[in-house]
Amino acid sequence: MAGVITGNVQSIGVVSVALTPALVAANTTAEQTFTVPGVLSTDLLGEVNKPSSQAGLGIAGIRVTAANTIGITFSNNTAAGITPTAAETYKFLLVRPDSTQAGFNV
Repeated sequence: MAGVITGNVQSIGVVSVALTPALVAANTTAEQTFTVPGVLSTDLLGEVNKPSSQAGLGIAGIRVTAANTIGITFSNNTAAGITPTAAETYKFLLVRPDSTQAGFNV
């Protein structure tokens, strides 16, 4: 399949935000959303860094769900609920596209 390039990258940055996630139920994967002012609905999110490690808890993905809102999908691979550490400063890579370039196939 051919891909379509729809523009250049306007900017790349690292965003830091203190988050207090809710309990992640046992043996499940679930997305939680958080307000992050300034994030645009067209932004792309890359790698996410949770500053501490918690046994059985993982991050399966991150995305922009709407303007000023991100979603982090947590996975809990244990038989008990896990609450991610409160008030930790997560960091993630934000890519802001510049969509002024016309699309073309690659």
